[in-house]
Amino acid sequence: MSDLETRINEWFDHIADMTPENTEARRDVELVITKLDDGQLRVAEVDKGGDVLVHEWVKKAILLLFRLRSMTKIEVGPFEYFDKLDLKSDYERRGVRVLPGASARRGSFLSPGVILMPSYVNIGAWVGPGTMVDTWATVGSCAQIGANVHLAGGVGIGGVLEPANAVPVVIEDGAFIGSRCMIVDGARVGKGSVLGAGTILNPTIPVIDALTGEEVSRGYVPDHCVAVSANRRREFPGGEFFLPCVLIIKRLEEGEQHNKVALNDLLRDHGVPT
Repeated sequence: MSDLETRINEWFDHIADMTPENTEARRDVELVITKLDDGQLRVAEVDKGGDVLVHEWVKKAILLLFRLRSMTKIEVGPFEYFDKLDLKSDYERRGVRVLPGASARRGSFLSPGVILMPSYVNIGAWVGPGTMVDTWATVGSCAQIGANVHLAGGVGIGGVLEPANAVPVVIEDGAFIGSRCMIVDGARVGKGSVLGAGTILNPTIPVIDALTGEEVSRGYVPDHCVAVSANRRREFPGGEFFLPCVLIIKRLEEGEQHNKVALNDLLRDHGVPT
Protein backbone atom coordinates (compact mmCIF):
# COMPACT_ATOMS: atom_id res chain seq x y z
CA MET A 1 0.00 0.00 0.00
CA SER A 2 1.43 3.37 -1.03
CA ASP A 3 1.62 6.37 1.28
CA LEU A 4 -0.92 8.15 -0.93
CA GLU A 5 -3.37 5.26 -0.66
CA THR A 6 -2.95 5.21 3.12
CA ARG A 7 -3.66 8.92 3.39
CA ILE A 8 -6.73 8.72 1.14
CA ASN A 9 -8.17 5.93 3.29
CA GLU A 10 -7.53 8.00 6.42
CA TRP A 11 -9.17 11.09 4.92
CA PHE A 12 -12.16 9.01 3.84
CA ASP A 13 -12.70 7.86 7.42
CA HIS A 14 -13.56 11.51 8.14
CA ILE A 15 -15.43 12.32 4.93
CA ALA A 16 -18.40 13.80 6.80
CA ASP A 17 -16.11 16.49 8.20
CA MET A 18 -14.42 17.38 4.90
CA THR A 19 -14.76 20.89 3.49
CA PRO A 20 -12.79 22.93 0.93
CA GLU A 21 -10.80 24.32 3.85
CA ASN A 22 -9.11 20.91 4.37
CA THR A 23 -6.12 21.84 2.20
CA GLU A 24 -3.97 18.80 3.02
CA ALA A 25 -6.74 16.38 2.12
CA ARG A 26 -7.49 18.30 -1.06
CA ARG A 27 -3.81 18.17 -2.09
CA ASP A 28 -3.82 14.37 -1.86
CA VAL A 29 -7.17 14.01 -3.59
CA GLU A 30 -6.24 16.35 -6.43
CA LEU A 31 -3.10 14.27 -6.99
CA VAL A 32 -5.22 11.14 -7.40
CA ILE A 33 -7.51 12.95 -9.86
CA THR A 34 -4.51 14.10 -11.88
CA LYS A 35 -3.22 10.52 -12.04
CA LEU A 36 -6.67 9.31 -13.14
CA ASP A 37 -6.81 12.01 -15.78
CA ASP A 38 -3.44 10.94 -17.21
CA GLY A 39 -4.15 7.21 -17.02
CA GLN A 40 -1.59 6.50 -14.29
CA LEU A 41 -4.37 5.15 -12.05
CA ARG A 42 -7.59 3.27 -12.78
CA VAL A 43 -10.67 2.74 -10.68
CA ALA A 44 -10.91 -0.89 -11.80
CA GLU A 45 -9.38 -3.41 -14.19
CA VAL A 46 -9.72 -7.04 -15.22
CA ASP A 47 -7.02 -9.05 -13.46
CA LYS A 48 -5.08 -12.03 -14.83
CA GLY A 49 -7.71 -14.39 -13.45
CA GLY A 50 -10.46 -12.64 -15.39
CA ASP A 51 -12.07 -11.02 -12.35
CA VAL A 52 -12.80 -7.31 -12.03
CA LEU A 53 -10.48 -5.76 -9.45
CA VAL A 54 -11.79 -2.53 -7.91
CA HIS A 55 -9.28 -0.08 -6.45
CA GLU A 56 -11.53 1.17 -3.69
CA TRP A 57 -9.17 3.87 -2.46
CA VAL A 58 -9.27 5.56 -5.88
CA LYS A 59 -13.07 5.68 -5.76
CA LYS A 60 -12.81 7.08 -2.25
CA ALA A 61 -10.69 9.92 -3.60
CA ILE A 62 -13.39 10.79 -6.15
CA LEU A 63 -16.04 10.84 -3.42
CA LEU A 64 -13.82 13.06 -1.29
CA LEU A 65 -13.36 15.44 -4.21
CA PHE A 66 -17.03 16.41 -4.13
CA ARG A 67 -16.63 17.38 -0.46
CA LEU A 68 -13.39 19.28 -1.03
CA ARG A 69 -14.47 21.37 -4.01
CA SER A 70 -16.75 24.42 -3.98
CA MET A 71 -19.30 25.26 -6.64
CA THR A 72 -17.86 27.52 -9.31
CA LYS A 73 -18.91 29.05 -12.60
CA ILE A 74 -17.46 27.47 -15.73
CA GLU A 75 -17.59 29.29 -19.06
CA VAL A 76 -17.07 27.50 -22.36
CA GLY A 77 -17.54 29.89 -25.26
CA PRO A 78 -21.11 31.19 -25.02
CA PHE A 79 -22.11 28.44 -22.56
CA GLU A 80 -22.13 28.79 -18.78
CA TYR A 81 -22.14 25.98 -16.21
CA PHE A 82 -22.15 25.85 -12.42
CA ASP A 83 -20.48 22.80 -10.91
CA LYS A 84 -17.74 21.47 -8.63
CA LEU A 85 -15.71 19.63 -11.26
CA ASP A 86 -13.87 20.95 -14.29
CA LEU A 87 -13.75 19.51 -17.80
CA LYS A 88 -10.92 17.74 -19.59
CA SER A 89 -8.84 19.70 -22.05
CA ASP A 90 -5.68 19.46 -24.16
CA TYR A 91 -7.20 16.87 -26.50
CA GLU A 92 -4.74 17.51 -29.32
CA ARG A 93 -1.78 16.50 -27.16
CA ARG A 94 -3.68 13.42 -25.98
CA GLY A 95 -4.44 12.32 -29.55
CA VAL A 96 -8.20 12.31 -28.91
CA ARG A 97 -10.77 13.48 -31.46
CA VAL A 98 -13.60 15.42 -29.83
CA LEU A 99 -16.51 16.80 -31.83
CA PRO A 100 -18.51 19.88 -30.79
CA GLY A 101 -21.11 18.92 -28.24
CA ALA A 102 -18.95 16.27 -26.57
CA SER A 103 -17.57 16.68 -23.06
CA ALA A 104 -15.57 14.69 -20.56
CA ARG A 105 -14.89 15.50 -16.94
CA ARG A 106 -11.34 15.85 -15.70
CA GLY A 107 -10.43 12.64 -13.89
CA SER A 108 -11.65 10.46 -16.74
CA PHE A 109 -9.03 8.96 -19.05
CA LEU A 110 -9.27 8.93 -22.84
CA SER A 111 -6.62 6.89 -24.64
CA PRO A 112 -5.02 8.00 -27.91
CA GLY A 113 -7.29 7.32 -30.86
CA VAL A 114 -10.55 7.71 -28.93
CA ILE A 115 -13.31 9.49 -30.84
CA LEU A 116 -16.02 11.36 -28.96
CA MET A 117 -19.07 12.24 -31.01
CA PRO A 118 -21.47 14.58 -29.17
CA SER A 119 -21.45 12.49 -25.99
CA TYR A 120 -20.45 12.51 -22.31
CA VAL A 121 -17.76 10.78 -20.24
CA ASN A 122 -17.89 11.08 -16.45
CA ILE A 123 -15.12 11.19 -13.85
CA GLY A 124 -13.30 7.94 -13.10
CA ALA A 125 -14.15 6.40 -16.47
CA TRP A 126 -11.38 4.80 -18.54
CA VAL A 127 -11.73 4.54 -22.35
CA GLY A 128 -9.28 2.43 -24.33
CA PRO A 129 -7.49 3.27 -27.59
CA GLY A 130 -9.42 3.29 -30.83
CA THR A 131 -12.81 3.35 -29.14
CA MET A 132 -15.70 5.41 -30.50
CA VAL A 133 -18.29 6.93 -28.18
CA ASP A 134 -21.06 7.70 -30.64
CA THR A 135 -23.69 10.43 -30.64
CA TRP A 136 -25.60 10.88 -27.35
CA ALA A 137 -23.84 7.93 -25.75
CA THR A 138 -22.94 8.27 -22.08
CA VAL A 139 -20.02 6.67 -20.25
CA GLY A 140 -20.90 6.84 -16.56
CA SER A 141 -18.61 7.40 -13.59
CA CYS A 142 -15.86 4.78 -13.18
CA ALA A 143 -17.00 2.68 -16.17
CA GLN A 144 -14.15 0.78 -17.84
CA ILE A 145 -14.30 0.66 -21.65
CA GLY A 146 -11.72 -1.39 -23.53
CA ALA A 147 -9.83 -0.84 -26.77
CA ASN A 148 -11.51 -0.70 -30.19
CA VAL A 149 -14.99 -0.69 -28.68
CA HIS A 150 -17.93 0.94 -30.47
CA LEU A 151 -20.61 2.44 -28.24
CA ALA A 152 -23.33 3.19 -30.79
CA GLY A 153 -25.76 6.09 -30.71
CA GLY A 154 -27.61 6.65 -27.46
CA VAL A 155 -25.88 3.87 -25.51
CA GLY A 156 -26.11 4.32 -21.75
CA ILE A 157 -23.16 2.96 -19.76
CA GLY A 158 -24.14 3.34 -16.12
CA GLY A 159 -21.91 4.90 -13.51
CA VAL A 160 -21.18 3.76 -9.99
CA LEU A 161 -19.47 5.68 -7.21
CA GLU A 162 -21.09 4.44 -4.02
CA PRO A 163 -20.41 2.26 -2.20
CA ALA A 164 -16.67 2.44 -2.76
CA ASN A 165 -16.37 -1.31 -3.32
CA ALA A 166 -19.13 -1.47 -5.95
CA VAL A 167 -18.01 -2.95 -9.27
CA PRO A 168 -18.33 -0.59 -12.25
CA VAL A 169 -19.56 -1.51 -15.72
CA VAL A 170 -16.84 -3.19 -17.79
CA ILE A 171 -16.90 -3.37 -21.61
CA GLU A 172 -13.94 -5.38 -22.84
CA ASP A 173 -11.81 -4.97 -25.97
CA GLY A 174 -13.44 -5.18 -29.37
CA ALA A 175 -17.05 -5.19 -28.17
CA PHE A 176 -19.84 -3.58 -30.20
CA ILE A 177 -22.72 -2.15 -28.19
CA GLY A 178 -25.77 -1.46 -30.37
CA SER A 179 -27.85 1.71 -30.37
CA ARG A 180 -29.83 2.52 -27.22
CA CYS A 181 -28.44 -0.35 -25.17
CA MET A 182 -28.39 0.23 -21.42
CA ILE A 183 -25.63 -1.48 -19.41
CA VAL A 184 -25.69 -0.63 -15.71
CA ASP A 185 -24.91 -1.61 -12.11
CA GLY A 186 -21.65 -3.45 -12.71
CA ALA A 187 -22.77 -5.53 -15.71
CA ARG A 188 -20.06 -6.73 -18.06
CA VAL A 189 -19.62 -7.45 -21.77
CA GLY A 190 -16.75 -9.73 -22.81
CA LYS A 191 -14.14 -9.33 -25.53
CA GLY A 192 -15.41 -9.11 -29.08
CA SER A 193 -19.05 -9.52 -28.13
CA VAL A 194 -21.95 -7.79 -29.86
CA LEU A 195 -25.14 -6.55 -28.21
CA GLY A 196 -28.12 -5.96 -30.48
CA ALA A 197 -29.83 -2.58 -30.35
CA GLY A 198 -31.94 -1.84 -27.30
CA THR A 199 -30.48 -4.57 -25.08
CA ILE A 200 -30.70 -3.94 -21.33
CA LEU A 201 -28.10 -5.62 -19.14
CA ASN A 202 -27.75 -5.49 -15.37
CA PRO A 203 -26.72 -8.03 -12.71
CA THR A 204 -30.30 -9.28 -12.26
CA ILE A 205 -30.94 -10.03 -15.94
CA PRO A 206 -30.28 -13.66 -16.94
CA VAL A 207 -28.08 -14.31 -19.96
CA ILE A 208 -29.36 -17.44 -21.74
CA ASP A 209 -27.84 -19.61 -24.47
CA ALA A 210 -30.41 -19.91 -27.26
CA LEU A 211 -29.10 -23.32 -28.35
CA THR A 212 -29.36 -25.02 -24.96
CA GLY A 213 -31.83 -22.85 -23.06
CA GLU A 214 -29.39 -22.81 -20.15
CA GLU A 215 -28.71 -19.71 -18.09
CA VAL A 216 -25.07 -18.80 -18.67
CA SER A 217 -24.78 -15.96 -16.16
CA ARG A 218 -26.48 -12.91 -14.77
CA GLY A 219 -25.40 -9.54 -16.08
CA TYR A 220 -22.40 -10.87 -18.01
CA VAL A 221 -22.19 -11.59 -21.73
CA PRO A 222 -19.12 -13.81 -22.25
CA ASP A 223 -16.41 -13.25 -24.85
CA HIS A 224 -17.21 -13.45 -28.58
CA CYS A 225 -20.99 -13.73 -28.36
CA VAL A 226 -23.80 -12.12 -30.30
CA ALA A 227 -26.58 -11.34 -27.83
CA VAL A 228 -29.98 -9.69 -28.14
CA SER A 229 -32.77 -8.54 -25.88
CA ALA A 230 -35.51 -11.11 -25.27
CA ASN A 231 -38.24 -12.11 -22.83
CA ARG A 232 -39.13 -15.33 -21.06
CA ARG A 233 -42.49 -16.39 -19.71
CA ARG A 234 -42.95 -16.56 -15.94
CA GLU A 235 -46.04 -17.45 -13.92
CA PHE A 236 -47.03 -15.55 -10.77
CA PRO A 237 -50.10 -15.72 -8.52
CA GLY A 238 -51.43 -12.67 -10.35
CA GLY A 239 -50.98 -14.14 -13.80
CA GLU A 240 -48.47 -14.92 -16.51
CA PHE A 241 -45.89 -12.29 -17.38
CA PHE A 242 -42.84 -11.89 -19.58
CA LEU A 243 -39.59 -10.86 -17.87
CA PRO A 244 -36.52 -9.54 -19.69
CA CYS A 245 -33.50 -11.65 -20.46
CA VAL A 246 -30.53 -11.50 -22.82
CA LEU A 247 -30.30 -14.25 -25.41
CA ILE A 248 -27.00 -15.46 -26.90
CA ILE A 249 -27.89 -16.31 -30.50
CA LYS A 250 -24.39 -17.06 -31.78
CA ARG A 251 -20.86 -17.80 -30.57
CA LEU A 252 -18.38 -16.08 -32.86
CA GLU A 253 -15.36 -17.78 -34.33
CA GLU A 254 -11.97 -16.12 -34.09
CA GLY A 255 -11.93 -13.05 -36.34
CA GLU A 256 -15.65 -13.24 -37.10
CA GLN A 257 -16.37 -10.36 -34.76
CA HIS A 258 -14.74 -8.05 -37.31
CA ASN A 259 -17.15 -9.00 -40.12
CA LYS A 260 -19.76 -6.29 -39.63
CA VAL A 261 -21.78 -7.22 -42.72
CA ALA A 262 -22.26 -10.80 -41.51
CA LEU A 263 -23.18 -9.61 -38.03
CA ASN A 264 -25.74 -7.15 -39.35
CA ASP A 265 -27.30 -9.89 -41.47
CA LEU A 266 -27.42 -12.22 -38.44
CA LEU A 267 -29.15 -9.62 -36.29
CA ARG A 268 -31.65 -8.80 -39.03
CA ASP A 269 -32.42 -12.50 -39.45
CA HIS A 270 -33.49 -12.50 -35.80
CA GLY A 271 -35.56 -9.36 -36.17
CA VAL A 272 -33.09 -7.12 -34.34
CA PRO A 273 -32.52 -3.58 -35.65
CA THR A 274 -28.89 -2.61 -36.30
